[in-house]
Amino acid sequence: MTIFSLRLILVEFPDLLPRLQRAPVNNNNNNKKDKKQKNQTPKQNNNKAPATAPADPNLPDILKLEFKVGKITKVWVHPTADKLYCEEIDVGEEVPRQIASGLRKHYTEEEMLGRRVLVVANLKAKKLVGFKSHGMVLCAAARTDPESDAETVEFVEPPESAPLGEVVTFDGLPPPSPFTPSQVDKRKVFQACTGGMKTNEDCVGMWNGHAFRTTAGVCKGRIVKGGDMR
Repeated sequence: MTIFSLRLILVEFPDLLPRLQRAPVNNNNNNKKDKKQKNQTPKQNNNKAPATAPADPNLPDILKLEFKVGKITKVWVHPTADKLYCEEIDVGEEVPRQIASGLRKHYTEEEMLGRRVLVVANLKAKKLVGFKSHGMVLCAAARTDPESDAETVEFVEPPESAPLGEVVTFDGLPPPSPFTPSQVDKRKVFQACTGGMKTNEDCVGMWNGHAFRTTAGVCKGRIVKGGDMR
């Protein structure tokens, strides 16, 4: 359009002049502002509670461990260690735990398979003769001959109806508040508890007089009385 044509239009339609005199919209600035707003990260709510409460360091040591109900679903002989079994144990997690246990003197593979056990679940994973073990099964042991190293070893077993993955509690104590595996390892929490872990005269697993308990009842052995639990 020529300047002359524009003048003719303005003469014929004077109402158009105010519209043409309006300031143009700066789309570039608006686009930059929109992009800046989109790229801004919302401020975090610092008062939001953490998903998991930290473990209470003032609780008794036994409550810093996590004992889970499990079931041995697979067992085989360690290829190079003559005392070890390798097991897969269902503890209610997405995949079974692989754990090594020095129980070949005390159980056959057939006796191990399908057995319900207690798993110390928050121990730091360690290699046992090349096999990475993610926890340990809890047993009770008693000397059969004071003059030798012969002993009877058996599982401390949860009740048959206890749900897999259930975390054991202790009579008369608050709920467990487990440490992380690194904390348990660094502070030697399991070692600190072993002196108080024994079976009583009814073969029930105890820690300083507090019974190991699930929602289905106490955890116990079959024949070992007053045995050290490890």
